[in-house]
Amino acid sequence: MNKFKYYFILLLAGISLVSCNKSDDDDPVVVPLRDYTEQYKADNDSIVNYLKTNYIKSVSANFDIVIEKIPAAGGQVSIWDQQTYPLESRDVYNDGITYKVYYLTLNKGVGLSPTNTDKVMVSYSGTLLNNKVFDSSPKFTALLFGSDASTAEASTVIEGWSEIFPKFKTGTSKTAGDGVITYANFGAGVMFLPSGLAYYGTGSGTAIPPYTCITFSFKLYDLQHLDHDQDGVYDYQEDVSVDKDGHPNNDGYMYDFRDTARYPNPPADLVDDTDKDGFADFIDFDDDGDGYTTRFELTKPTDATFSGLSKYYPYDPILDNPNTPNTDESEIWGIPRRPTGALKDPTKPESITNPKAFVPEDYTVPGRLRIHVDKTYPYQKN
Repeated sequence: MNKFKYYFILLLAGISLVSCNKSDDDDPVVVPLRDYTEQYKADNDSIVNYLKTNYIKSVSANFDIVIEKIPAAGGQVSIWDQQTYPLESRDVYNDGITYKVYYLTLNKGVGLSPTNTDKVMVSYSGTLLNNKVFDSSPKFTALLFGSDASTAEASTVIEGWSEIFPKFKTGTSKTAGDGVITYANFGAGVMFLPSGLAYYGTGSGTAIPPYTCITFSFKLYDLQHLDHDQDGVYDYQEDVSVDKDGHPNNDGYMYDFRDTARYPNPPADLVDDTDKDGFADFIDFDDDGDGYTTRFELTKPTDATFSGLSKYYPYDPILDNPNTPNTDESEIWGIPRRPTGALKDPTKPESITNPKAFVPEDYTVPGRLRIHVDKTYPYQKN
């Protein structure tokens, strides 16, 4: 992973990438990046051609795949036409254009799907469109999707990875007596990436020239959900964008759209920003813009009678940890909605000094508007 671990951070930082050549008088010549739209057209043609001229030679029981070029007069069925592992695609908005990213699902997986901001445990093999391997990982490599990866104990990945992994699920695991972990039923697939979602104008060392399309076969073993803004709500729980009918899409994708050069006109159904302040909820300390931080709103009242050791409400109820029989860590209440019980003084209107009481239903009703995204609570001062 050392060959390309820093690219994603540099891209998110918005650094302008150029390549330098020497002119006859040894003055450096700055070569501007190619137009993303035009380059994507060329990349897409190359990928489609690859999919129509290569075939799946074999897939092992452990989902190791071998892809080879169809020989002249060969009768093999192309990746494009075969139906054993139907070719799928996902639209990805980036660089002001919409990429169509093709991928194969060798196995969906049975566990959880990561978001595009999570940490994952994977193995992979990367190849060029001539099927030459340029990189591969040992088993159980930790990788991180997201912009704060420089401080994490995991390598970061190119943009295309975080767009495809959420389409898969983790597997099951067993730990032997010697501590060795084995995985089964994990997600496995192949992604075919245009250069704009890979290394674009920089390439990667001598193995990957600039403007090169690449493929990765991969296996998704496990994941760790992250909380980027450390507000007590995991990123996947702050995936609040809605579809055209106004329903939460829970698509597993969240973006920092403050980078307007990269995202000049993001589709509305990709915006996960409750208070519309330009900060997506997963990086916003005050999700609803009511002047109270989310962490403050999740703090339990000092007179709360709820079980559990945490001073904060969990997003959803939490069961007791069976490994600590002498301590009850259960949290039977999730984050509540605005209280709907009786007023403190029924003769006066509801206010910051005359609040309603919380009732059990406020913590349990499905689909409730939790207080950290309800700008009408805490009560505003009169």
